[in-house]
Amino acid sequence: MYYVALRFLKDPFEAEEAMQESFIKAFAKLHQFTGDVTFGAWLKRIVINKSIDMLKAKKMNMVAINEQVMATVEDQNDWSVEDSVTVDEVRKAIEELPEKYRYAVMLFLIEGYDHNEISEILDITPVSSRTLVHRGKKQLQDKLKHLRDGTGY
Repeated sequence: MYYVALRFLKDPFEAEEAMQESFIKAFAKLHQFTGDVTFGAWLKRIVINKSIDMLKAKKMNMVAINEQVMATVEDQNDWSVEDSVTVDEVRKAIEELPEKYRYAVMLFLIEGYDHNEISEILDITPVSSRTLVHRGKKQLQDKLKHLRDGTGY
């Protein structure tokens, strides 16, 4: 859970704080755990929500986008990168995405959440989640393409 928080907060002390506060919250809300998902998945969601709340508290704007622009975005099953791209290169490229795309892409690609779950976590609509992920993945592909073409980021 520490590493989940660290991926969002980028500061070891803040990640520890988020993890500790999440454990306290989970313990206090243990009676609300229904067993619909594994305990780890339930706790992970609490950690992610706490991490995002901490970012918002630091005045980091989570920019909502116009939902009409991408209302017809298809499901993003056509995304791929070259086999030669390493996981570290993908993670570094994700870190360089604009903040409004970074968290949605992290939740989708790294944490494995679907658009409904992302919309709940980021407090946006599923359409906005699809749009943020779609645009973020396009920028990510461009960054990785430049890396493979030898032009760098």
